[in-house]
Amino acid sequence: MKTTIDVPDDLLHRAKVFAAERQTTLKDLVIAGLDQVLQSASASGHREEALARLKRGFHLGGSALGRQEAHGRR
Repeated sequence: MKTTIDVPDDLLHRAKVFAAERQTTLKDLVIAGLDQVLQSASASGHREEALARLKRGFHLGGSALGRQEAHGRR
């Protein structure tokens, strides 16, 4: 699949030089980098931790509003 991303000029230049030095393409470099980041994130448990927080919910204080209160009716 093709996509377009906006990369700062300096970073793009450094990435192109890095890829050329290793006789690979920018595309392969980006794929390898994304894969590494995603594997690292799933290995560290961040995803499971985030899902657990979502399931617990967030208590922001106050009390729950009833239907009438939520709609501003009295």
